[in-house]
Amino acid sequence: MGDLTDRAPGGLVPAAWLVTIGAHAGAVSTQALFVALVVMAVLLAAFFLASLGEMTGLLRVWQYVIAAGLAVTLAGVAGFALGELTPLLAASLYGWMLLPGLAYVPTGTAHAEAALRNVYLGAATLSLFGAGLYALGHLAGVSPTASMVGGLVLVGVGQTAGIVTAVRQNTGE
Repeated sequence: MGDLTDRAPGGLVPAAWLVTIGAHAGAVSTQALFVALVVMAVLLAAFFLASLGEMTGLLRVWQYVIAAGLAVTLAGVAGFALGELTPLLAASLYGWMLLPGLAYVPTGTAHAEAALRNVYLGAATLSLFGAGLYALGHLAGVSPTASMVGGLVLVGVGQTAGIVTAVRQNTGE
């Protein structure tokens, strides 16, 4: 299972952000988004269980992200069950913008190699700045605004750069 748990996030993270961006742009239905959240919850639970005992040291931060991410994903599932405008959906989305964004900070500062440090800290910056940009659009009350979609693009690019770097680092590529 190690090869799967090492490589799968490199495809799943960008796919999740593309679906989220697509939903905001009207290209992905809310039903498809709901199904994606359910699948994501199952995958997160499986990944968490498969990685128990494997994620030590700095990777422990990411195990916490997976556990908290499962909780915010389930909040999103519940949000759909209760109605599309529930705060649970916002909690799920903001949770996924902020959790990895914050976790990239200790990941980046732990690396002596400048290239790795810069990618991870850049991933943190894009994720957190993107969340702020999204929040500005969200506060404007118009859905979706260019700043909301732009914020999601920044988050997606940042988190994709971080996870692809992590996959390459973990697999020796």
